[in-house]
Amino acid sequence: MSHYYSQEPNVPLKTRMIEVVIRGERFIFITSSGVFSFGKLDIGTNLLIENMVLEKNWRVLDLGCGYGAIGIVASRFVNYVVMIDINKRAVSIAKKNLKINNVKNAEVRWGHLYEPVKGERFHSIITNPPVHAGKDVLREIVINAPLHLYDGGLLQIVIRTNQGAKYIKSLMERNFKEVIEVSKGSGFRVYAGIA
Repeated sequence: MSHYYSQEPNVPLKTRMIEVVIRGERFIFITSSGVFSFGKLDIGTNLLIENMVLEKNWRVLDLGCGYGAIGIVASRFVNYVVMIDINKRAVSIAKKNLKINNVKNAEVRWGHLYEPVKGERFHSIITNPPVHAGKDVLREIVINAPLHLYDGGLLQIVIRTNQGAKYIKSLMERNFKEVIEVSKGSGFRVYAGIA
């Protein structure tokens, strides 16, 4: 069984270009089979992008970047973005999307969760987590986030209300000083945990 959390998706490569206007900016993305949200910007990611908190001088981590929508949009508003994915096809597509959108202040790295940023810190970690990869992966994302955040840094996460929102919120409340529900809509919730 192949899913977008696989290192090597075993579905034939198909690509589709999409164009979106988000946060008042225009973006073009290549999307790909075997990478989350083929052919569209999914509702949860859109909600997260529209509501993510960003500051100009920030260094941001887009964890599980997929084809790169979160990190590429964030790059227009922050100092630097590191994008990570376990899926090699996602990493390849995200790198192409950096070029298409003329992004110079971001990079894409391959690897499992926080391994590619060992010892690095960020002002914010932003993620639409791979829910289908299981609770262990979600748990690891949340409990290890503070180790990669500056004091007062934010974990910003979107989760489907009926697919783990309560679990994620309670996990965040145990691992962060404060948890805020930033937004909700279309069956999703966006939380920010303050480290």
